[in-house]
Amino acid sequence: MAYLVYSCYSRVRLGHRPTAATALVVAVASQFPDLVDKPLAWTLAVLPSGRSLAHSLLVLVPLVALLYTVARVRDEGEEPLAVAFAVGAIAHTFGDALYSLTALEFREAGFMLWPAVPPLEGEVEQSFAAHFALIDASPELYFEFLLVAVGVVVWRADGYPGLSTVLALPARAWRGVTGAE
Repeated sequence: MAYLVYSCYSRVRLGHRPTAATALVVAVASQFPDLVDKPLAWTLAVLPSGRSLAHSLLVLVPLVALLYTVARVRDEGEEPLAVAFAVGAIAHTFGDALYSLTALEFREAGFMLWPAVPPLEGEVEQSFAAHFALIDASPELYFEFLLVAVGVVVWRADGYPGLSTVLALPARAWRGVTGAE
């Protein structure tokens, strides 16, 4: 979902397809809330929920504003990267809240305003395995597969930005280890 939003933004606002750098930032940023919250909640028990700190707009919006401000002050062409991060991270949060918001179950989307809105008590063990075990064939799952398919089609139409960079990483790492040119 984050890539679809950013691709639309890039084409409409900037007049071109996403670059390799912005596509990679969107990809990482779209996982940022989970990369922060899940380990801190499920593994280290520092956060009350796997959707709290980095999923909260009360944290994300100031973080994005700070990143954008730093990018503008540095004036080294980093502004698009800050926007790509914003789109990725915020799209993730709204994606997590999508079903709750469309069903008008606002309490379920309360994580978007953590810590002002405390997290719901989960009935599921706080682990990746427990959450994967809950996956079932539902209309929501099919919709998510459709989103992935549309995202891949748009990414292809955009020329697979970022793919060559990712594919070159093992060779770069190997050269770094061996010292080969």
